Amino acid sequence: MNELWTDIAGRFGGLFSNLSLQELGAGFLYRPDAPMLFSSGLFLFLFIGFLAIYIPLRKRLTARVIYVIIFSLFFYYKSSGLWFILLLGTATSDFIIGRRLPLIVSRRLRKLMVALSLCINLGVLAYFKYFNLLTDIFVRIAGETGRWLGIAEWQMPGIEPADIFLPVGISFFTFQSLSYVIEVYRRRIEPVYRWIDYVFYVSFFPQLVAGPIVRAREFIPQIYRQPALSRAHLGEGLFLILSGLIKKAVISDYISLNFVDRIFDAPLLYTGLENLLGVYGYALQIYCDFSGYSDMAIGIALLLGFRFSLNFDSPYRSASITEFWRRWHISLSSWLKDYLYISLGGNRKGKLRTYINLMLTMLLGGLWHGASLRFILWGAIHGLALVVHKFVTNFRRTPAGGSRKTGRQRPLSRAVGVLFTFHVVCFGWIFFRADTMQTAGDIMRQIATDFHPEIFLQFIRGYKTVCILMLAGYISHFMPRCIERLARDAVTRSPLVLQAAILAAVIFLIVQMKSAGVQPFIYFRF
Repeated sequence: MNELWTDIAGRFGGLFSNLSLQELGAGFLYRPDAPMLFSSGLFLFLFIGFLAIYIPLRKRLTARVIYVIIFSLFFYYKSSGLWFILLLGTATSDFIIGRRLPLIVSRRLRKLMVALSLCINLGVLAYFKYFNLLTDIFVRIAGETGRWLGIAEWQMPGIEPADIFLPVGISFFTFQSLSYVIEVYRRRIEPVYRWIDYVFYVSFFPQLVAGPIVRAREFIPQIYRQPALSRAHLGEGLFLILSGLIKKAVISDYISLNFVDRIFDAPLLYTGLENLLGVYGYALQIYCDFSGYSDMAIGIALLLGFRFSLNFDSPYRSASITEFWRRWHISLSSWLKDYLYISLGGNRKGKLRTYINLMLTMLLGGLWHGASLRFILWGAIHGLALVVHKFVTNFRRTPAGGSRKTGRQRPLSRAVGVLFTFHVVCFGWIFFRADTMQTAGDIMRQIATDFHPEIFLQFIRGYKTVCILMLAGYISHFMPRCIERLARDAVTRSPLVLQAAILAAVIFLIVQMKSAGVQPFIYFRF
């Protein structure tokens, strides 16, 4: 096994030998305009160097843990500068609270400890993500209150939005750390007894800045196992990294820069057909961007001996909005379900309360994505769709188009459900992507009043590469899973020389397709 890892490092390391010392030195410094990305050549080069030291340490638990923490903090420094101190502060406070919880007998005091964790984590999140929104709401309420009291000279001073830097991935690591405290409080897991082990869990670099949100009960036991890399794990990890690179750096980045951004920047310059195709393009872009990152994160973790759960499961194949949220960003949707929806009462307090809880969960999920009316409206669209589907399901007492015995849907019924669900999701993506409500309104107005389907062939001729990539992206998304398994098995069974050649070919393709600098992942800002 040692020879396997050494051979991998040697063969893949040669791919990046053309990096200059100057470029390598600059790569160790934080640059706000160039965060560390999995899809960059610099990360791949540094990762090979990281593996060269990680491999000899795999049998030494403490040394391995400390080494990975150092690399993870460097990785976060490359994304957010000195704000890695905030990450350490969050981890330390929740580690201390987690250690104290099992020692406390009083239920009231235990709840106060969890409340303290909530205040720390959500307070930090509120400052960085919602300070300007909360300030604006306060100013508006104060102004209206003054006018209601009849104070003619009442005038709130104008307050400019504060220039607050948003640390990359702050929502992900705060949610992850918070879930640990809640699980310890519910006595579902034992607390971690070493601070470095907990920091390792919170800061583990593959999932640090954009998920998936890893549960403590699934991840922490893996820390204490000696990492092992079989040929099967190597092949699976490499396949996930390659597929993630193609999704992100080939499909997502290209259609974003060359088509989708143009539509959402100036929708009135394009026909309704082009606007609709731009919405379809963004649906594919955000899926390829986010699932591509998740694939790379899962693949990289697998190479290090850690297994993450699936985070995306072909979500646009869903026949209902409920199914969509079981397939889209699974780690976040399950987090919202376990720690928000169920905490609100779930479906235990009657149908009406169930509908209210669903709506509140999705509204807060929308607010989690950003302090803007657009995100709240996006959450409301999904919340309302979930409520309607839940109501119809309860009314029918059986899945749409299915039978009472098996619950299976007939092919035509499922196809209609998939088509309808996809367009509901796309409708929500308009508000998610548009910079302003005015832009969202312009896109919908163009689609409704200025469609012009006759330009479709002209559009294909003008955007050949975009159309090819969009078609390839959607075909691969909807293709049977057996084909994906065949491709993965083919990579797994290939000799190391061929695997290295495949990786080199994918990197060459990325370089050829790149029309600008490496594009940040969409979910870095959440």
